[in-house]
Amino acid sequence: MKTAGIILLVIGLIGTIVFGYQAVQDSENFSLFGMDVAVSKADWTPLIISGAILVLGLIITFLKKK
Repeated sequence: MKTAGIILLVIGLIGTIVFGYQAVQDSENFSLFGMDVAVSKADWTPLIISGAILVLGLIITFLKKK
């Protein structure tokens, strides 16, 4: 069970990094009345799923068996 948790943790971490970087790259900045405004065209679903898998992996890894 701990091995499955570690695998999910690693997959979630890699997915979060990759999709997070991609989401940051898909945003555009422009200036409006002297302020910088950022508009994101990113699809946040893969990042949310990767984060959920990361949290699930953490929970499974540190879950104590009775």
